[in-house]
Amino acid sequence: MFDYSSPIKDLSGIGPKVLEKLTKLKIKKVSDLLLHLPFRYEDFSQIKNIADLIIGEKATITAKILNIGQKRIWKRNMTITEALLEDETAPIMSVWFNQPYLTNTLKKGLWVNISGKISMGKRGLYFSNPAFEVLGEEPYDKEMLHTAGLIAIYPETAGLTSRYLRLKIKTILDNLINIPDFLPNFIAKEFSLIALRQALQKIHFPKNKEEIEEAQKRLAFQDIFLLQIYSRNEKEKIKSKLAQPIPTNLPLIKKFITSLPFQLTNSQKLASWQILKDIEKPTPMNRILVGDVGSGKTVVAAIAALNTATQKQQVAFLAPTEILASQHFKTLSNLFKNWPIKIGLLTASHKLKSGLDKIDIAVGTHALIQKNVKFKNLALVVVDEQHRFGVDQRASLLKDPKHSAIPHLLSMSATPIPRTLALTIYGDLDLSLLKELPKGRKKIITKAVSPTNRGKAYQFIENQIKLGRQAFVICPLIEESEAAIMSEVKNATAEYEKLSKDIFPHLKIGLLHGRLKAQEKEKVMLDFKNKKTDVLVSTSVVEVGVDIPNASVMMIEGADRFGLSQLHQFRGRVGRAEHQSYCFLFTETSSKNSAERLKILVESEDGFKLAEKDLEIRGPGQFFGSVQSGLPDLAMASLKDASLIEEVQQAVNLFFQKDKIANHPILLERLSEFKEDIHWE
Repeated sequence: MFDYSSPIKDLSGIGPKVLEKLTKLKIKKVSDLLLHLPFRYEDFSQIKNIADLIIGEKATITAKILNIGQKRIWKRNMTITEALLEDETAPIMSVWFNQPYLTNTLKKGLWVNISGKISMGKRGLYFSNPAFEVLGEEPYDKEMLHTAGLIAIYPETAGLTSRYLRLKIKTILDNLINIPDFLPNFIAKEFSLIALRQALQKIHFPKNKEEIEEAQKRLAFQDIFLLQIYSRNEKEKIKSKLAQPIPTNLPLIKKFITSLPFQLTNSQKLASWQILKDIEKPTPMNRILVGDVGSGKTVVAAIAALNTATQKQQVAFLAPTEILASQHFKTLSNLFKNWPIKIGLLTASHKLKSGLDKIDIAVGTHALIQKNVKFKNLALVVVDEQHRFGVDQRASLLKDPKHSAIPHLLSMSATPIPRTLALTIYGDLDLSLLKELPKGRKKIITKAVSPTNRGKAYQFIENQIKLGRQAFVICPLIEESEAAIMSEVKNATAEYEKLSKDIFPHLKIGLLHGRLKAQEKEKVMLDFKNKKTDVLVSTSVVEVGVDIPNASVMMIEGADRFGLSQLHQFRGRVGRAEHQSYCFLFTETSSKNSAERLKILVESEDGFKLAEKDLEIRGPGQFFGSVQSGLPDLAMASLKDASLIEEVQQAVNLFFQKDKIANHPILLERLSEFKEDIHWE
């Protein structure tokens, strides 16, 4: 027997190899599999006669197997299985590649359902690698999971197909008695939401599109409800905590700002004032600073750090990678070179030269929050490019039970997002936006490059490198699945080999992709930063925030496959020094929609406007992945539905008017899990 929270390994037929593949899809429990939702559906709702099939369409037939056999093509190391099928109107061939076991399943004389794409070959129409289901010796009706109706297609990994996932999910839904639901009954009733079991049944095995929409609303609603409940709870928790008040030393701040070699923008001044007023309070600041690439977030954080450090209180400045931590260390060291402030760097490979108690500002990676690291009087934590760092994590930095206070928190993000979306996602954080770029910054010349002009672009890149500059080449990610990531790595490797051998054989080319270990990635980026390589070929893992001032060209392959915000982030990797910089958008498609979308990027450098456009065109998934937000993709996609967001907010208000979280143990449990999902530890 198993229940909703049972380990997935408890299901029959889940051996070590399958378990390893399921783990890659983050499926560890029965509930994880039920919530592994389809990302699209194949429409096999119409069963057609063979005589009515059309080349290129996807269709389903019910037919009898007249013959089946297989042959091996040794040169290609390939097995081809061919079956001759027939219904009352005509015969047709069906072909499968590298599935020799099918001859043991599909026997002569059996009736089958076949669903797939119709192709044309030398011998006429045929099905290419279709899905199938055996009906038996007679074409009787039976429940079809793979070849009739709307068929769910799931995110997959190598060796684990949608067919397999469909079968397992069906088995679970048929045998699971209790599916615990954290959404209170009175909320579901008030907002006309179907039960969780119904939603899961309809999302995986829908009878029509209306059922899909009904299920999607229920599942998206509950996840956004959870986010809002979490945010409300976290805000209340923060209000009950104490922090060290840091008075604003206005003469000191003015002196520092005057000493800078540039003028602060109005946005920087406003954000700095908001932060300084927050840390004056005896309750912990919980603020996020969102600004476009190059908008000057670090200087704003430095003002708060200076005000804190000069009052005998410590500052921790956290970055997600060693490269970013080292970069921040150098930037802060330069900003404070004429000030009596001691700055230290602590990462896995760089230890502090003196004790932490003698450091005013400690810059580092997660090494700063290890158990053996003890601060003397930590009052401010700045976290770069990590959107969540909660009360418990801040409390853990103190390591001293005598302290009743917890540090103030300033998070920073270089992902411009629409304000309404930011307030929804970061409901527990106060928001500061940097919407201006410093004056005098050169505009990055952006051009969409047609295939006919590819050679000219390569020549331009070579000329830039002769001038002493460097270039990025970004390869596209098609879908976020294990197989697609491997495909992305393959594409990047192929691009690297093409550029190394055919295009720039005399230049030094680097390669960066998601299958490299963390230390390998750091070495590749450091080599590029230190000008040991001329061109860096990278997948979309290229680090946000990494500063390569000498890079002047960003070339993006398959630009139509990225969102505007992501393209804008890539573009922001160049143009970070005095050199004129360029961004080339390569695309092989002639689609009018793609051309119009890329034109928006060519004409605008305003990250917030591009974010609004992306929200309109592609949805919130462009700004936050599920790893960053803790929200499943379905809930993320629904964040652009203003009416749904409004309904959820009404539901949360109603919940707190009528009830308490403590009365709902299932909700408490889910909140605890959600907290683990969204915090960086």
